[in-house]
Amino acid sequence: MRDTRPNPRSDRRRARLAAVASAALLSLLAGASPAGADAVPPSATATASAASTATPLDRKALRASLEAFHQAGMYGAYSSVRDGSERWRGAVGVADIDTGRPMRPDYEHRIGSITKTFTSVAVLQQVAEGRIGLDAPIGDYLPDLVPGERGREVTVRMLLNHTSGIADYILPAFPGLVTDPGQALDEGRFRELVPEELVRLGLAAEPPAPRGTHAYANTNYLIAGLLLEKVTGQDPEAYITENVIHRAGLRHTYFPRSARIPGPHARMYESFYGTIDPARDYSVYDMSWAGTAGAMVSTTDDLNDFYRRLLGGKLLGAAELREMKTTVPAYEPAPGQEVAMRYGLGLYTLKMPGGDWYWGHDGGVFGAGTWALSTEDGRRQAAIGYNLMKYERFGEDGTPLPDPIGSALFGYMDGALSGAPAERAPGASPVPQRLVAPEQLR
Repeated sequence: MRDTRPNPRSDRRRARLAAVASAALLSLLAGASPAGADAVPPSATATASAASTATPLDRKALRASLEAFHQAGMYGAYSSVRDGSERWRGAVGVADIDTGRPMRPDYEHRIGSITKTFTSVAVLQQVAEGRIGLDAPIGDYLPDLVPGERGREVTVRMLLNHTSGIADYILPAFPGLVTDPGQALDEGRFRELVPEELVRLGLAAEPPAPRGTHAYANTNYLIAGLLLEKVTGQDPEAYITENVIHRAGLRHTYFPRSARIPGPHARMYESFYGTIDPARDYSVYDMSWAGTAGAMVSTTDDLNDFYRRLLGGKLLGAAELREMKTTVPAYEPAPGQEVAMRYGLGLYTLKMPGGDWYWGHDGGVFGAGTWALSTEDGRRQAAIGYNLMKYERFGEDGTPLPDPIGSALFGYMDGALSGAPAERAPGASPVPQRLVAPEQLR
């Protein structure tokens, strides 16, 4: 007979797991700030300056800095860096911790919420065609899905810049993440989820912030995908493939058709803040839980191509690109500090530790993280993918501990973009790292 007597040790572990997971998840879901939009973000001058002052690619320094990321504890990583027509690609560490298979710079990778930039481009193309009004209520298009006051008050723009006040569906869709993350992720590996049902979960959840303030939620971009389907009559993933991916000339970027990545790729390990120990491989996973919010696969070369063409005006007209770069604060800064990250329409601008501003997005799914940034003119670019997620650690009270892996990641990206030395002190980023360090919610 199973022993049902209380186990104080097990109960304490469960309570600590819930505290750590809840603190991490809620901090990543939170983030409210004044929603005043700037037609020209404050980063415009700084980004132009960064483009003109960045030094030519130092291949030796790039290799050393990427290796430092691996030595800090990252299993494996690969990256592509560009300055005009000059290019560098590198890879460090292992793609498979069991076999020791080395990482390669041309691997395909799950890019998580970088998908949102692609989805936003598709919506803005329809804005240009006059089929979608950027400031029209979403209820005008999807009255049955988003009814009532929300349907009347939430605009398409609010969905794209995460000021809708709609909650994320992740925790309702994976309720076991708080109590037993490994079991919850294992049970969802081959589960097929329907976007309409995920949206309903998000709509039913308590709003994370008042409407009009930025609060990141994947639900917004599933609704954007369903909006595309409504106005185009096409499956939204097929529409994005034809009108964004193919138009950008990308050869290794796609929505997966199954739980497996067909091209060469690394295994993707999830630690969930140390609660899954050892970290498990989730490179095989049904991505219907992410859809037009985060399901895509790409390469770092393709991501640099995409952002250069987007920022260069090749995928959107000038008016639509200007709307995309109209930003709101992504978080509320401490008193006396500036906002160092501002979110546009599926695109953000970020001040790096070296002081320069860049445009792009990050993404993360279970086991895979990606980050792509560019100068405003698209000349200097860096994209990186890596295969250990939620490596951050928390104390017994849920407070974050020093994070050498995250510091090394910021140091690499900052140095790759600016050409400056990559050594940075832990915590040197001017923006809370939870807002840009990829994880399963972004």
